[in-house]
Amino acid sequence: MSKFSRRQLLAFFGASTGATVLSPMLGDRFFGNSPSVAADGGVPLKFTPLRLPHPLPIYTQQKSYLSTGIEQGSILEPSANTALSHYTVIDDVVVPPEYERYVIVAWGDRVFPNQEEYFGYNSDYTGFVPINSRNFNDGYLWNNHEYVSYPITATVPGFTSDSDLIGFPTTYSLVIGRDLPEDRTNLQVLGEFMYNIGGSVVRIARQDRNERFAVVRDSKNRRIHGLSGLGINSQRTDKYKEVTSWGSRSYQKGDENYLIGTGLAATQVFNLSSDGLGNKIIGTGFNCSGGTSPWGTILSAEENFQASTSSFVGVQENVNPNGTQTSYIEGSTGNAFGLVGEKYGWIVELDPADPNFRPRKHTALGRFRHENIALRVEAGRPLVGYLGDDRRGGHTWKFVSSGTVTSPTDKNNSRLFEDGTLYVARYNANGTGEWIPLNLNTPTNPIPPSTLASVEVAALGRASNGGNTRLPRRRGILGETSEGGSITVTITQVTNQTTGAITSYGEAEALPAYQGKKLSDFYTSQGAVLVDAFLAANLIGATPTARPEDLEINPRNPREVFIAYTDGAPSGDGYPDSRIFIVSKYSADITAAQPSGELFKIIEDSADSTGTTFHWERFAKGGEASAEPGDGFANVDNLVFDSQGNIWGCTDMSTEAHNGFTTGANPEPLRVDHRVVGANSPSTDDSNFNVRTSDLIGVFGNNFLFFIPTSGPDAGEVVPFAYGPPRCEFTGPTFVGDTLIISVQHPSEDVPFTPRQTLSREIEILNLDGTLFTQQRNIPRGSNWPSNIEGNIEGPPRPGVIGIRRKQSRGRFV
Repeated sequence: MSKFSRRQLLAFFGASTGATVLSPMLGDRFFGNSPSVAADGGVPLKFTPLRLPHPLPIYTQQKSYLSTGIEQGSILEPSANTALSHYTVIDDVVVPPEYERYVIVAWGDRVFPNQEEYFGYNSDYTGFVPINSRNFNDGYLWNNHEYVSYPITATVPGFTSDSDLIGFPTTYSLVIGRDLPEDRTNLQVLGEFMYNIGGSVVRIARQDRNERFAVVRDSKNRRIHGLSGLGINSQRTDKYKEVTSWGSRSYQKGDENYLIGTGLAATQVFNLSSDGLGNKIIGTGFNCSGGTSPWGTILSAEENFQASTSSFVGVQENVNPNGTQTSYIEGSTGNAFGLVGEKYGWIVELDPADPNFRPRKHTALGRFRHENIALRVEAGRPLVGYLGDDRRGGHTWKFVSSGTVTSPTDKNNSRLFEDGTLYVARYNANGTGEWIPLNLNTPTNPIPPSTLASVEVAALGRASNGGNTRLPRRRGILGETSEGGSITVTITQVTNQTTGAITSYGEAEALPAYQGKKLSDFYTSQGAVLVDAFLAANLIGATPTARPEDLEINPRNPREVFIAYTDGAPSGDGYPDSRIFIVSKYSADITAAQPSGELFKIIEDSADSTGTTFHWERFAKGGEASAEPGDGFANVDNLVFDSQGNIWGCTDMSTEAHNGFTTGANPEPLRVDHRVVGANSPSTDDSNFNVRTSDLIGVFGNNFLFFIPTSGPDAGEVVPFAYGPPRCEFTGPTFVGDTLIISVQHPSEDVPFTPRQTLSREIEILNLDGTLFTQQRNIPRGSNWPSNIEGNIEGPPRPGVIGIRRKQSRGRFV
């Protein structure tokens, strides 16, 4: 990002404050009461920015910290030449020298009253609810557990029998202390995978703010997982009546801790579900990010719930016109335990401090691949929530409650999620936008693929994935003989070259059957519309976007919402609108924009955010700092504001391309070529090889955490703060007083953690002057974190939750 002037910072972030309470509300003067942006003056950074492998403008202005080993490093002076000829990645959470990091809780920890139970896998969102609202040194930590992946076992989704990882040690037996059968159809294996997702409630505390947080034993510490409430299967009349456990251990025997649904899908669809359980729901899973309400509850987002033959930990995503699933997917956990697909893919509310509060799935918020929720809660006004559907071509959403808030801290606010209007965003290229209600009587008018792809077609003469969009399949439309699920529509028809079968319909023949109607012509109830929200949004002409992940409300101006759009590249799910997002590399120029995500801001036109029009701006663009445009990061995911109003972002670069290496036992260097055109093209060095635009993320190294100051002399700069162990990502940042609580997810994913091995390669990188240079990069093949910092250098990697704080704390983080 070009450095903002202070006048621009004031205009962009706004200087207004109000009585609005925003979530999460964590600590003194955090959300809603932050001081105004300093328009003049300001002080330099109070820490040394972390040195990443790629050049950034901040390195020309500030000293930087180059890590050379675990808790070792050197200070580099600012220089006009920021190109590093050599860079070595360290297997640790590397933070500035003024800070320390420590593990609070990790996968496998026995922190529950039942000592057979353990903390779940692949930590994500963190939320903190203090026991006493005036004491932020003691409270309940909620942590999402999103999914399972190698190296937990060799039977995880995506692992094939011919994998070169077979024979390497895995971590389940080392951490949990027993073996799992090596059979992905085994009920115990599938059950244990489902137990490892969902979430955990754990009490954490410290004696005073000068100490570290640690787990406290508490009767309310508990798991809410993918099979919570499995015991209710005994109430069924089908074949699943006997499927009430997945093993002989106490926690593997089905309990009665089921969830419930609220809203119209619960009353109009769940009553039709084939499980016969009505409004009762077994478990929550696939939990990515979320939100923390001002009244002390957690809102956990169910994301990638969709199953397939290879991704078998999940349920059926496709539904019929009445909102019920089309079928079980053979071999999936949904099929094994009788989990009907329409009951997953929701926002789940739970109360960490109250085990008697039955967790509930709020169906008025829609069913899609939820990333998180950001709340605006103001007395006397409707509750407003912002949400994102994290898929390529996913949509940006807003919920406005029918009722109004009495007090932001009133527990009865939960009921406001039960009735309201769900809106979906339509972006216009002129910087305006509108919120379209997802109602039965909303007119249908899908955006044609040729319109979605118009910018890419104008630049390259072709469209990635044909500009594809997906619409609901209905019997009798386009000769279809079955109901439910979706069809694909592209600019022109595509057929299978072997069988001649149509794989996608051309827009000219397909779209007339979907235009000029209403959603009621495709769905039998409003509840069914909410269940099939993604396809319904495509039908009514909502903008398909670039994987909307985290959304956060500006603490200084609640009309402004920041949105992390993670990746502009299209896929089979959909095609982001190229009039709004950069979807591929449009020229062979080495400094051409890269489709590696961007950070947007929408500004509501209405004072209370309940209106139906807005404006939007691009705040920052993913890509190397000398790309046009580019700001020196890739694939921003989770966001958070600190107590000073600075915005923080975590990157989510794909594991399969970290540091320009593939995964597996013998990672191969990927071809990183800045002259690539489109999504992929022949290499300019050797036309026998294709290069992919997505592989440019290898430049950035490991996933990292950065922040953008909103005041002071460095305002507007991307400032690197930390990077994580190999093949991990940071997730779920939450500020609690002077501590950043954050998750470290999937260290050593899809690579061996032992024996240790160093990978080396040369990689081309853009310098700040727009020229290329070559860097020698050395990285560990896998990760042993956090075992390695606990004295076991060859030990198993464990996802978990850490705290980061200043060594000489003054009561705040920065």
